[in-house]
Amino acid sequence: MSRLRQAVVLGLCVSAVAAPQALARPAGGPGPGPVAAAPVLSWRPCPQPGGPAGQECAELPVPLDYRDPEGPHLTLALSRLRSEAPAERRGTLLVIPGGPGASGVERLTRRGEALRAELGGTYDLVGLDPRGVGGSTTATCGLDPADRTLMALRPWPGAGGRIGENVARARRTAEACARNGGAVLRSFSTANQVRDIERLRRALGAERLSAYATSYGSYVAAGYAQRHPGRTDRLVLDGSGDPDPKRVGRGWLANIARGAEDRFPDFAGWAADPARADEGLRLAERAADVRPLFLDLAAELDRAPRRTTTDGVPLTGNRLRQAMHSALYADAAFPALARLVQQARDPGATPVLPPELTATLPDSDAAVAHAVLCNDVRWPASVPAHRRAVAADRAGHPLTAGMPVNITPCSFWRTAPADKPVRITDEGPSNVLMVQNLRDPATPYAGALRMRAALGDRARLVTVDSGGHGSYLANGNACGDRAVTAFLTTGRRPAADTFCPG
Repeated sequence: MSRLRQAVVLGLCVSAVAAPQALARPAGGPGPGPVAAAPVLSWRPCPQPGGPAGQECAELPVPLDYRDPEGPHLTLALSRLRSEAPAERRGTLLVIPGGPGASGVERLTRRGEALRAELGGTYDLVGLDPRGVGGSTTATCGLDPADRTLMALRPWPGAGGRIGENVARARRTAEACARNGGAVLRSFSTANQVRDIERLRRALGAERLSAYATSYGSYVAAGYAQRHPGRTDRLVLDGSGDPDPKRVGRGWLANIARGAEDRFPDFAGWAADPARADEGLRLAERAADVRPLFLDLAAELDRAPRRTTTDGVPLTGNRLRQAMHSALYADAAFPALARLVQQARDPGATPVLPPELTATLPDSDAAVAHAVLCNDVRWPASVPAHRRAVAADRAGHPLTAGMPVNITPCSFWRTAPADKPVRITDEGPSNVLMVQNLRDPATPYAGALRMRAALGDRARLVTVDSGGHGSYLANGNACGDRAVTAFLTTGRRPAADTFCPG
């Protein structure tokens, strides 16, 4: 996965809202409707560059509208790694990606070998590209390239908190999606992802599914468990957001402000470590000085952007802030951020922007990132209310400068949600293990605690004293990894919520 696409889909959380006027009813329907016959899957070898041996692929046909199961269909891409020890096989583990907009097929290609080594032959591993993603049926909005960059998809306010440009872009994007997306785009929703997973279960002939879900995918998995509790086996939710059904994506976006504040001290401590001096990346002698240095530099770039090695793309305060937030996803990105800060502070240097700040997303990727959350729930559409929220958030969370509460295309979305967001409750089997980094910049700990509270005794929470987005087999914490592996392979789960030191 490219750094650009990864930066977008690993917690983009573009806000979603349907305007109160001119609302159409999308595909999906309020109820389950007739049950479509389970399709037959035809698996074939499909080795991927750098992927695990034995990877197979298939296509899953799903109704465009589940109220009309014999009507038009979409095609979803699947990938599978069969258990290498059939006698030990327990069932199927579905790898549910984040985003919205991440590819389960791609994730299985990248992580399949590690999962196979960790889990042995306990499962067939299956990845699914949600509708709108990767090898599945996609849709487009016909967006101009300028509206398909990461800086356009993230609603960064202008210098001083101005949101006029955001309002214009949001309206332009929503109108383009309404004009060009059609019924396929209108079908991109969490509710339909849940329906598609149930159809996949039936196509696999599995009585129950286990799942390893990350980021936004944790919400999808929780929704599936809520709708189909008797069809779940062992569920791992890695990096969970607040499941509040009145907010969903709006809450996830707003919570990015808290996540950045939680995580930034890790970068500050790293950037002040004397070990950075030999690398030319030490930003300050004390960790406490890194934050004001960064904020002052961003404010200076708001006033006077710097020319970069990319023609026509200056380093602005917001580009520096976005580079910061992207870097907080993993410690491995800290050196690149420190280098950019050093270049921006050096009058004789020409800053080099990271690729995710200069590239353009495919139209289909931008479309699904907007559509899933916009089709899920209505959000407030008042421009003055957004302006006030941005001003307050800039004061309370200056690292993200009001972006997490700013207006997005969903304030002008033309399609009403077809389904109410599912309310996650404590009703159902006690078969969920949550694993959560304490300092996650995208799905912060406070939001995960709300998911934990909603699930009640259905779940146990493993808190990992680590930063970054994603915990299992991702940050080197053996305690957290052991807890997840033991649960998936043996069913053993901590008797109570537990803490893994760093």
